[in-house]
Amino acid sequence: MNELIDAFRQAPEVSAADVHFADLMHRLDGRGEPLVWLAAAMASQATGEGHVCLDLEARAGEPFAVDGQPPLTLPALETFRERLESSPVVGRPGDFRPLILVDDGRLYLQRYWTYEQDLARALRDRAAAVPEGLDEARLKAGLARLFAHNDDQETDWQRVAAAVALLGRFAVISGGPGTGKTSTVVRLLALILEQSGGYPPRIALAAPTGKAAARMQESIRNALEGLPVDEDVREAMPDEARTLHRLLGVRPHSLQFRHHRDNPLPVDVLIVDEASMVDISMMARLVDALPPEARLILLGDRDQLASVEAGAVLSELGQGGERFSDPMTAALSAVTGMAVPAEPGEGIDDCVVQLQHSYRFGADSGIGRLARAINAGDGEAAWGALTGEADDVRWMDSHGSPCAAVAEAAVNGYRPCLEAMRDGAPAEAVLAAFEQYRVLTALRRGGAGVEALNGCIETALARAGLIRPRGRDYPGRPVMILHNDPVTRLYNGDVGLMLPDEEGVLWACFPSTEGVRRLHPAQLSAHESVFAMTVHKSQGSEFDAVLFVLPPENTPLLARELLYTGVTRARKEAVLLGERGALEAGCRRRVRREGGLARALRG
Repeated sequence: MNELIDAFRQAPEVSAADVHFADLMHRLDGRGEPLVWLAAAMASQATGEGHVCLDLEARAGEPFAVDGQPPLTLPALETFRERLESSPVVGRPGDFRPLILVDDGRLYLQRYWTYEQDLARALRDRAAAVPEGLDEARLKAGLARLFAHNDDQETDWQRVAAAVALLGRFAVISGGPGTGKTSTVVRLLALILEQSGGYPPRIALAAPTGKAAARMQESIRNALEGLPVDEDVREAMPDEARTLHRLLGVRPHSLQFRHHRDNPLPVDVLIVDEASMVDISMMARLVDALPPEARLILLGDRDQLASVEAGAVLSELGQGGERFSDPMTAALSAVTGMAVPAEPGEGIDDCVVQLQHSYRFGADSGIGRLARAINAGDGEAAWGALTGEADDVRWMDSHGSPCAAVAEAAVNGYRPCLEAMRDGAPAEAVLAAFEQYRVLTALRRGGAGVEALNGCIETALARAGLIRPRGRDYPGRPVMILHNDPVTRLYNGDVGLMLPDEEGVLWACFPSTEGVRRLHPAQLSAHESVFAMTVHKSQGSEFDAVLFVLPPENTPLLARELLYTGVTRARKEAVLLGERGALEAGCRRRVRREGGLARALRG
């Protein structure tokens, strides 16, 4: 057992924080039980990898090895159970102990168990609530008018989604790019306002990042054009989207928010976009801060990568989509005026809708075909889509060294933005041009990682005369914020450009819902250059063209969720660079996040 613990201490994937937590649990256990140390280290490591809990049943009895050493075998599940159940630091559901062990072998850190249980309880209660005073005749007429453009569809899932949101206090609307999530939301907001009887509800729009919030706000404003509603409804539409941190009220130098159960958000309707990016901690705090009578609507794509932090909330919530209880099916058919094909469901299933018709990627779209093949796990079909006749997808072979190919492509991709800066275009125009193209990758380090690719691209742009990188900050340098900073109101993942003003003074310029925000470079918290960015950081953004650099096929991160997310950041053109084996390996592999939210919601 000591050999196993020593191996865990040396393993590169086990962090110093994991070891510190395991040491603390071992001391508090007080019995010198090595399996307590091992289980605590494994549970802490699991949360660092995005899991809400450790699945002991899956890990027990499996081999564990550190590079260069012979593999060791983890103890059997029953051995883990016997040693953990007698420990004073391990409790059962309902206990207040540092570690919680569930009957099926899941082991939680206490705070993640609490997040999961509190969130499940709150969502079940909200799903069971029925809004008061709903005028079903007005709702039916509004659905027919606002979704008349979809009358040619056998089942208008946009209309169904809007009806689900109006018939209850909780809705999850999932769909891939171009399936009309924003269009649906604008119309369901109109329906909510039409039901208000002259007293508009307080509506809040939010997203995980500043970029996603700005895009949500712009999309909703654009979708308002030509909407068949009265002027008072149009004027009552919300026109500002905020980040979740700003909505909840970040307190500088504190982990707590201003809004919580005892100081709830002053809203009647909350709509959260890009919900796949929201981890279980943030979602639990958000729902805790929402008044019980408020309506909550989550938007996102359940097939995208899950949040960077622990949890896959949208994926676990979105396991339905075409399952409704008999009463809900009858209610939906009555208000939509159409048959709603659905399998039998219950409880939370009545709140989930999957949009299925893509308005952006038609049957002939290479991006659409490629995304569908990836989601189906069909590497051969994905290869066929990339190498076929579609002009919106293309394959580039890396020949083992991506740097030169990426640099050449990036010079062409970023040229319009940097030439606009050189010609004195307004900051808004330069920032908009920068958002037309991006290089994406899965990794931070290595030849196909962010660090190497940013260096290659910067060198190539300098040789082409498009930038002059003298010192760290220079005109045309794109930067990404790495940590939340409530003082500057810039948050992890926000992207801006270093641009000179008319007098040649350099400013860090960031797009915002109010226009362009300018800060002195010295005001910025930790940040890095971002000619290339990870696929994780690209979530919530879309670009006209994307160059996606695939990692080697043995990279654990390479999975269909990563491929799908990277490909669908592109609106008009997706170019993949790498080896065919990596593409096919990624299609075969799935990201598996351990957690019990789906069971807690539906069990």
